[in-house]
Formats: sequence, C-alpha cells, structure tokens
Amino acid sequence: MTLVGGEYVYLKLQQHKGTSTTEDIIPLKVQSISVSVDKTIPNFAIPLSGLATGESSTIALDLGMSNKRISLSGVILETELTRSHTSGALTFTAHEVAQLIASGVDSTGAARYQAINELVVLIDSKVNESYVDRGKQADNPSDPSASSLSNGTLTAQIPLTFRSRGASLEKDNKFVVFAKDFPTSNTSTGLTGFIQSFSFELNAETVEVTFNMEFVVASVTP
Repeated sequence: MTLVGGEYVYLKLQQHKGTSTTEDIIPLKVQSISVSVDKTIPNFAIPLSGLATGESSTIALDLGMSNKRISLSGVILETELTRSHTSGALTFTAHEVAQLIASGVDSTGAARYQAINELVVLIDSKVNESYVDRGKQADNPSDPSASSLSNGTLTAQIPLTFRSRGASLEKDNKFVVFAKDFPTSNTSTGLTGFIQSFSFELNAETVEVTFNMEFVVASVTP
C-alpha cells in the first residue's frame, strides 16, 4: 500500500465533482490504516438435529450483509486547499485543516461544502479490472496475451475498493447481475460513506496535528 506524502489518502467533500484530485478535497498524511469487514449472517440451530445424525446442525442464511469500517491515524500538515466556490488555492494551517474536518463531521449532507462523503486510499495494482496484467496491456493493447513482457512489470494506483473485477456476469462477477464497476484509474470513485468519529490533538510543541478517524462505508442520503 502506498501511503507516501499524504496525497495518496484524501477526503472528498460532497460537492466534489468530476475527477479532480485537488479541488474540494482534503489530503491526509496517514501513518496507518486498518480495514475491518464484519459479515452478518442470520443463523439458528435446528431443533433435535443431533438425534438423527449424532451431531447438531445450524442453518445460516447469507443475505449479503456486512459492515465495512476503515480506521486511520496520522498527522495533518499545513497544506494548500482549493474550493470550487473560490478562485485559486489558499494555504491552511494544520489546525485549520483539522477544524475543517471536524466541522464536516458535525454537519449534515445538505451542507455540501462541509459534508465529507468519500475516502480515497490509493493502493498499488498490477492487474486491471478485466484480469489483465497492466504491463502486458500497455505493451500490446490489442492482444496483451501476445506481449513478451513478464507479469508485474507495470504498477498503477487505484482506490481501495470492496468491488470485484469483471463486468456483470463476467470474471469474479460471473453470477452477479448488477455488478458495480471496479476502479480503472487513480481518479475512480473511492469508498463512499461517512466519518463516524474524528479526534485530533493540538500540541504547543509541534505545528502538525495528530489525528484518528473512523470511516464507515455506506450509501448516505441526502
């Protein structure tokens, strides 16, 4: 996972549009990321099942329910930010950036220039959305299998995702009718959801601001 400098991890405001990686975003210098996925499967024990087989049985119903959570910790530094409502970039102190994030967590989705609804964590990728080696694809776009290059010669960056490779009814989505698109580039959509908690520390001896954040992956309305 590439987490150098901070520009590989950033938050998008709800007002963010298009593929810009500078406008209506907040970059973060993240030192560690923890990803948690909890599967929710209703289950119940079958009464008297042990009488017939000598072993009790439990039935579980997989309804495709899970909870996804991203925990981040790192530091916030002085940085330039741009907003689509104001011309040009402005330099914000680390304290001001922390205040902006806290304000966004405290706001509602109706405040589109405050609310934060997407987390982007860029990770290294050598296999594209169609299960093709990226180096071979770049070397021979019309027929990657004919490329003489070895696998793994080209590394791109894509947002961390919980989606699977392949179009609907293809590849990993063979039995999935309405598959969502797998990221194709570093400007693809990241993880949508909301910040459940954000804490930061102001220290008189440093100019940077340390922080901890919990981001929950979800479809948020409005």
